[in-house]
Amino acid sequence: MHIMEGFLPWQWCLVWWIIATPCLVFGVYQLKKVLEADREALPLLGVTGGFIFILSSLKLPSVTGSCSHPTGTGLSAFCFGPWVTSVICAIVLLFQSLFLAHGGLSVLGANIVSMGIVGPLVGWTIYRVLRDTRVDMYLTVFLAVAFADLFTYVVTSLELALAYPAEVGGIASSFILFLGIFAVTQVPLAIVEGIVLTLIFKYIVQLKPDILSQLQVFPKEKITSAGSVA
Repeated sequence: MHIMEGFLPWQWCLVWWIIATPCLVFGVYQLKKVLEADREALPLLGVTGGFIFILSSLKLPSVTGSCSHPTGTGLSAFCFGPWVTSVICAIVLLFQSLFLAHGGLSVLGANIVSMGIVGPLVGWTIYRVLRDTRVDMYLTVFLAVAFADLFTYVVTSLELALAYPAEVGGIASSFILFLGIFAVTQVPLAIVEGIVLTLIFKYIVQLKPDILSQLQVFPKEKITSAGSVA
């Protein structure tokens, strides 16, 4: 997912920064509201941010010659919303570009849009649709996490296709090509990430159900029921 430094033309770097900036500004505003409303949410915020940093730092070789990694954004997306998650991801991606050579500063806007904005937004949307239904809470978590991961790479493929359209077939052909490169590795990886973060969420339900209830992540009845079963 980390598009490397200098890989995108400067015009596209600028476009993605223009898209990312208002989202980050709104995310900072939302983050302040969360912390002002409940300082006890800070440890959970740190946990979700830590998982984003750790999981997205893992570079796994792909059979297609590229590399992939989990994103870890789904947990933060449904606990704190996509805009707060965009701020966390921006910080993570900045540190990774400076100290781990993952991505780069010129392409930071593009990486924020894919991993920090669209991916979490997709995961959060799935969560919101299923939150108050009879769908099992842990299945909801799994789907939100898995699709947040998967759509990060869909957007990355689009970013690359827009910058490098194919001579035959243009952007659409290039998009399919890049999507094929990532999908072989990313689909099973998204499933694994969904399982892992669902288990972590189950542990949080057992350990600190009150924080999840205060943040209204899920209805209190669902959290209480899941905690008693666990």
